[in-house]
Amino acid sequence: MDKKYLKLFLDPIKKCKTYKPKLGTNDKNGVDLSGFKTLYGEDPFYAWIGLDSDLMYAAHKAAGGMTSVYRQVGVGCERLFRQIIIDTARYENPSLAEWSYMTKTSAGKDKKLSLDGRLEFSEIKNIDLKSRLNDWVNSYCNGLDVQKPSNGVVFEVRQGYKSKDSKRQNGDIDNASVAWAKGYLPVFSIFSSQIDGDIVTRYRNSRCGILVGIPSDNSEASLFAFCQQVLGYDLADFFKRNSGTIKAEVTSILEALLNPQ
Repeated sequence: MDKKYLKLFLDPIKKCKTYKPKLGTNDKNGVDLSGFKTLYGEDPFYAWIGLDSDLMYAAHKAAGGMTSVYRQVGVGCERLFRQIIIDTARYENPSLAEWSYMTKTSAGKDKKLSLDGRLEFSEIKNIDLKSRLNDWVNSYCNGLDVQKPSNGVVFEVRQGYKSKDSKRQNGDIDNASVAWAKGYLPVFSIFSSQIDGDIVTRYRNSRCGILVGIPSDNSEASLFAFCQQVLGYDLADFFKRNSGTIKAEVTSILEALLNPQ
């Protein structure tokens, strides 16, 4: 099981090792050091002030690469969490772990929006999980002062939540409103512990569930406690067991990003 879960988590992150900055060009593969030297070296102003240097390229590569690392860690978290749901719920059809809906853009076009995981009450084959989830949802909904949803729980997975971007928050709350309308409790699942307390308060006040990666036995606050006590999978122990392997891979990626070559 660890091997499968490690692959799901690490495969997206490994893509970052070959990241190259685009530097305002249309090159979808990015610009390598040689291309950068040509691009900046032929710009009189940049060349005069020394921005056509290997160090400047390394800075661009590292800056964009860090954004890419965070993004791909998020993708790895989504894939890992969804697979844990599939395995623990014993879904006969893996697509049951997915949830999406259609909406309209400002231009009147159809747009599909998706969340990252779903626990559908009627499709869970793991009887013990179904019972634990029922108790958890009842308790959580009491805390939010809402009625229990009819269909299940849907999850939006994030690796962390460092930003206080109001546009993202508004989008999340829009998704949550649709989830409730469709009969689901929306739960935001944050792997990192780094999230502003004001955001947690706003989401709960908007009747959203939110779980954060904190070391706690409270399954209504800690993502790790929820996974262990409700899903029946010890996510924290998975990361502890495989920390050495994951760290080695991430270190090699960071070293590649910090190298101008």
